[in-house]
Amino acid sequence: MANVPKRQDAVKSLQGNAHISQAGEVLTSLIVPVIRLEAHFSRAGEAIAAAGGQTLARWLTLETVADAPATVAQVARQLGLTRQSVQRVADLLERDGLTRYAFNPAHQRSQLVRITALGRKTLSTIQRAQRVWADRVGSEIGEAELRQASFVVDNLTRILKAR
Repeated sequence: MANVPKRQDAVKSLQGNAHISQAGEVLTSLIVPVIRLEAHFSRAGEAIAAAGGQTLARWLTLETVADAPATVAQVARQLGLTRQSVQRVADLLERDGLTRYAFNPAHQRSQLVRITALGRKTLSTIQRAQRVWADRVGSEIGEAELRQASFVVDNLTRILKAR
């Protein structure tokens, strides 16, 4: 126990460590604003999904299986969520007739989640609401700035995913 620094000493020693590079310092200053941005995106996503009577999680799951059916595990990997949380959402979507489970020839025990006609109609309603929101917010920021931000986010995602 004698080797453990007091909380104040540990905080002071961390504050004294400078970043190795300016880029590291700038990246560090970006973390909290990005986390705040994610919270704003989540709130906006919930409001947009509500246009179709859905939640953000249900919208994202429908969006993921819209072009091709996928297993719950595949949906979870694509969204960066746990399989268990996606399973709960997939079960609710299936219960409400927005998706259905289908036989998976590649794996007998892991069914495919397939969007239904009602699911497509619901997703279309949500997508229309999302386009209106994106046009309004996007016009306030501007296309060039959004393209640059998208480029940076894509690069950060690629680098962090590889770690």
